Formats: sequence, structure tokens, C-alpha cells
Amino acid sequence: MAHLSRSVVSFRVFGDDLIPEEITNILGCEPTHGQTKGDVIIAKKTGHKRTASTGLWRIRAISREPGNIDDQVQEIFDQLTSDPDVWKVLSERYSMDLFCGLFMNVDNEGLLISPHTLRLLGSRGISLDFDIYGPD
Repeated sequence: MAHLSRSVVSFRVFGDDLIPEEITNILGCEPTHGQTKGDVIIAKKTGHKRTASTGLWRIRAISREPGNIDDQVQEIFDQLTSDPDVWKVLSERYSMDLFCGLFMNVDNEGLLISPHTLRLLGSRGISLDFDIYGPD
């Protein structure tokens, strides 16, 4: 199996009543991005304005070439609390996922996600969300 060319990974927490500062206090880490429902968001590249449809707290890992989701998950979760009670409360109150952008340079690339990473995500109630981008 060929290795994945590049991966980008973000851990995201969503909720209509989400206040980013509260999540920061709970998890013990500053987000890469945070927003409250109703915030006006201005795109950095285009200047386009939109209104946030829900609250969001997000932290991104450094992009990896070649792709390495296990390392990116470790990078993110090393910064966050490991307290199972905190994760139980978060999973009951909010939606959480690990967004993974997977970028291929050729038609047949792949990746492996370790049992350790799968347990870490599963024990915290975190879904995996993959966007896969094929070669041009």
C-alpha cells in the first residue's frame, strides 16, 4: 500500500450553546479557532462574511507530509486533559469529531490508524470525519 501524501487533522467540538472560553477552561488548551453561534465570521482570504450557525471550538495539528494521522492525534491530545469525567460531560453535551483531510498524489494511496488512536477517540466519544482528495 502506498503511503498517503498529506494529511491535515483538527479536533472539533460543536454546539448551539457552546461558549469557546468554557471549552478552553474544561480542556486546558487554547483553540486554533473558536466561535459562538451568531458570530460574524470574515474569511481571511476573500473577506466574505457569514454568520456562524453553531458554536465551535477547534484545534489543528501541523499538516504532515507524508500523512500521519496517529502523530497528529497525539500532537492534539497531548495538549488536552485525559480526565474521563471531562470527556463524558463533553460527549453528552456537544458533538465532537476528528476532521481528517486526506490528500493523494496518485490513484492508490492509503493509511493505517493504530488501535491506540482508535481507543483514544472512542473512549472520548469522538467520531472520525474524513474528506478525501484525489490527484488532479
